Amino acid sequence: MEYALKMNSINKGFSGVPVLKNVDFSVEKGKIHALLGENGAGKTTLMNILGGVISMDSGSIELFGDPVKISNPAEAQKNRVAFIHQELNVVNDLFVYENMFLGHELHKGATMDASTMIQKTKEVFERMHVEIDPRAMMGDLQASYKQIVEIAKSVLMDAKLIIMDEPTTSLTQPEVENVFSIMRNLIEEHDVTIIFISHKLGEVVEFCDYYTVLRNGEMVGTHPIKSENGELAKQADIARMMVGKSVMDVEVYKPHEIGEVILKASDLCIEKHVDHVSFDLHAGEILGITGLLGDGKDELVRGLFGDMPFASGTIEKNGKVVKYNHPAKAKKAGIGMLPSNRKENAIIKDLTVMQNMTIVTLDQYKNGLSLSRAKESKVALEYKEKLNIKVDNLANLITSLSGGNQQKVVLAKWLTADPDIMILSNPTQGVDVGAKNEIYGIIMELAKAGMGIIVTSGEAQEILKICDRVLVMYHGVLKGELQRSELSEEAIMILSTGGILD
Repeated sequence: MEYALKMNSINKGFSGVPVLKNVDFSVEKGKIHALLGENGAGKTTLMNILGGVISMDSGSIELFGDPVKISNPAEAQKNRVAFIHQELNVVNDLFVYENMFLGHELHKGATMDASTMIQKTKEVFERMHVEIDPRAMMGDLQASYKQIVEIAKSVLMDAKLIIMDEPTTSLTQPEVENVFSIMRNLIEEHDVTIIFISHKLGEVVEFCDYYTVLRNGEMVGTHPIKSENGELAKQADIARMMVGKSVMDVEVYKPHEIGEVILKASDLCIEKHVDHVSFDLHAGEILGITGLLGDGKDELVRGLFGDMPFASGTIEKNGKVVKYNHPAKAKKAGIGMLPSNRKENAIIKDLTVMQNMTIVTLDQYKNGLSLSRAKESKVALEYKEKLNIKVDNLANLITSLSGGNQQKVVLAKWLTADPDIMILSNPTQGVDVGAKNEIYGIIMELAKAGMGIIVTSGEAQEILKICDRVLVMYHGVLKGELQRSELSEEAIMILSTGGILD
């Protein structure tokens, strides 16, 4: 067996606290190897060492059989290691070819050699069997194609070991399949090895060759996805390795009282996205809205939150017609929203945990012309306890928290405004399996307290776990409605692909 990577007895600590403890991690050449663990398990720290972002305290690294020392990203690149971080390193206001050569532009005399950069970008895309116009604006690309451009940059620099940190977090299922098709192509045609960090165990089982689990900075084990008898690894077993206990089979749904209609939508239309959609939401109800890419669910809930205008239709809240064309008006009407893609749309990275938690309700903390930090801190501490947000100091930056705890902070931000309706768009996106169940538990408690909740998600398992009733959309049209007793992945798939249930 030939190895692309061997990391031996890796140790790393921060401020005297050990984060990695004698970790051994080996990756077979020409494979997709998943690196798994809960947030805080040490995955990203281990890969940051390999990528030259941080240094290890002790240990050794071998790449393709040769011992190497990597103390900065330039040395990692020199050793043909590429690290595609969870935060995509793209500039939306530049052309695709400019993003490909960002930081190492080609010049002809005193000017940039755009034609050569465009040509080389085309050649890389052709080698990858990808159709992207090098002269397209980066901001015009779908999320999956931005991810593919990041992968293409690794091919351009002739990387042989690519680390991909949560590459599919904000992608739909068709986009995920597209990215993995590109990854397989790189392995088969370009002799590349890939380390894949993810919380999505379904993708790990479907697309990866091996998986390694870290827990609390220690190695738990490495196993093949497919055993010698051809049996695939079970997601529940992998999750148990990650958390140390069974979490996949935990029953999170609890029967609860459902009250009167609090929101009534009639014939809602958004040009090209939503076509005459009508539905009711009851107090204490968890209403799921699901479908496939381009189904209109995201635009629908953005419209409900005043972030996207409806061309026609009416909304009644508590029996009265309401109109709002801005999220501030939706907030005033008692509606809150946890948007999808937390890092781009929900958190403010330069602010603290407390500031992110209280920013929606700053008026509550006014003390004359200034803010009462005591009032603000009291509310933040209250929600830290209520939602079990794991943070040592509320003055820490929001980016210091794990994905699950960041998501809880965003939820707390809106709960401080005391809404009676919450829209949760992909509520466990980028969250590990243990934190998912915590968030599901919070949603159940909010519904039990009488809040009307709308959950949008492309993950059928998520919808099945927590929803009382589900609306399935297809090409902007409401294709069907399923009561909890009727819910199944098969029924959701039939409706979301335009089919009709028997």
